[in-house]
Amino acid sequence: MAWQGWPSSWLWVASCGLLLLVLVLLASPSSCRARRTLRSLFMARSKRLLFRIGHGTWASRRVWARGAGLSTDVPSCRYSLYTRTWLGYLFYRQQLRRARNRYPKGHSRTQPRLFNGVKVLPIPVLSDNYSYLIIDTQARLAVAVDPSDPQAVQASIEKEGVNLVAILCTHKHWDHSGGNRDLSRRHQDCRVYGSPQDGIPYLTHPLCDQDMVSVGRLQIQALATPGHTQGHLVYLLDGEPYKGPSCLFSGDLLFLSGCGRTFEGTAETMLSSLDTVLGLGDDTLLWPGHEYAEENLGFAGVVEPENLARERKMQWVQRQRLERRSTCPSTLGEERSYNPFLRTHCLVLQEALGPGPGPTGDNGYSRAQLLEKLRQLKDLHKSK
Repeated sequence: MAWQGWPSSWLWVASCGLLLLVLVLLASPSSCRARRTLRSLFMARSKRLLFRIGHGTWASRRVWARGAGLSTDVPSCRYSLYTRTWLGYLFYRQQLRRARNRYPKGHSRTQPRLFNGVKVLPIPVLSDNYSYLIIDTQARLAVAVDPSDPQAVQASIEKEGVNLVAILCTHKHWDHSGGNRDLSRRHQDCRVYGSPQDGIPYLTHPLCDQDMVSVGRLQIQALATPGHTQGHLVYLLDGEPYKGPSCLFSGDLLFLSGCGRTFEGTAETMLSSLDTVLGLGDDTLLWPGHEYAEENLGFAGVVEPENLARERKMQWVQRQRLERRSTCPSTLGEERSYNPFLRTHCLVLQEALGPGPGPTGDNGYSRAQLLEKLRQLKDLHKSK
């Protein structure tokens, strides 16, 4: 009889309702002790369901209060759910499906660079990410950087006819590490490198600051650049063995005319990481993790409207993007001339941002304070 199925049906409805309530409470930016306790219990008792990526505290973002000149801490529950639970992986898979449908050939048209037997091949993935293959063309060996879409990366590997022997992961976020599992399983001798502090999925070879990775003629150095995440690394391909420019694969530390958000650190931490990059040569090629050039240069024009280097670069970028062409690489020499996040030592930015944070506004900004203010303004610029 029909009524015999009612108990199980009501149990199913009640379970779904309880799950929905739990998710709402987990995602709500609340300071309520009961909700914090519920979040903690849910995390602690869901070991089989959750992807525990990273071991830091719940991240917080500094959000600039419009008009008030004050900043407030807003718990970034969405960020924690993305990085520490299975919901983040599900969101990444949804992004992957949508991007493959929308951009079957990739979001941008890229151009590889060849230097005396070493090839750098950008691979457009997701909606604005870049993965990379670094290839020793003589040995037919390849290294993949941040392979977020294993299908796109594998297609490039097969097209180039190379053997994938290493994956370099800049950080744990799924849009940079999501392909580690499939590629490492498909290429059984492939090693997965990254920071042990970041909880990189399927990590096999942990790296520390200034560790070297050698593949054929490729000599690649890992540099610790925390801030975006606690264990963020960038990778510097030494140009000396192949008599060409060095190449910096910057992940989410540095973009063309921009830098990444500070999810797991302070402005001081991020400034130190950016200074690490500033110590490299002007001819170093910058290969970033995202195609953000046009948006970033637009913001740079707000804070430095009379910067002629920025204006020239913006005109070039706009021509590139009209044809959906990639804007990478740039050089660190170029970035020094127009990237506001690398120009915190410049008086023109101090003047552009107005009085400093002292009681009378006479003290000026420290470089870290200026970087934090720039980041806040950039976030507001993007939200408009």
